[in-house]
Amino acid sequence: MLDVHRTDNLPRGTICIEDIEIGMKRHLRKQVTDRDIELFAEVSTDHNPVHLDDDYAQDTIFEGRIAHGMLTAGLISAVIGEQLPGHGTVYLGQSLKFLAPVRPGDMVMAEVEVTEIDHAKRRVTMHTRCEVDGKNVLKGEAVVLAPSRKFD
Repeated sequence: MLDVHRTDNLPRGTICIEDIEIGMKRHLRKQVTDRDIELFAEVSTDHNPVHLDDDYAQDTIFEGRIAHGMLTAGLISAVIGEQLPGHGTVYLGQSLKFLAPVRPGDMVMAEVEVTEIDHAKRRVTMHTRCEVDGKNVLKGEAVVLAPSRKFD
């Protein structure tokens, strides 16, 4: 099913370790919907009312409902798993710092940038970030095991 709320900058697939270079970037944009938040609550079993209850959330420091932080972080996973390195990638680690809330209706841009490559171990380190309206809402670093043509 086509997600009309997501736009990728490049086609999905695989970039093998042999073709990855420092500075390579990929991103996607996705509008976070009420349905996304409801589905994430169902899958994760995190039903915190700050995500689901308008009245409750209005009386919090956020003054309204916000998306789950890990829903936003999941967009980083989508870029890594679909674009860079893409299909066949194995996540080894991810650090996250949440800088601002994401609200229903926000268009999130999730981006990864290659900062280190260990060809011998097939490990790729990437700076990761998400932004809304040009403002960083999440930043971190991911380490992944990239696919290799040698093992195809």
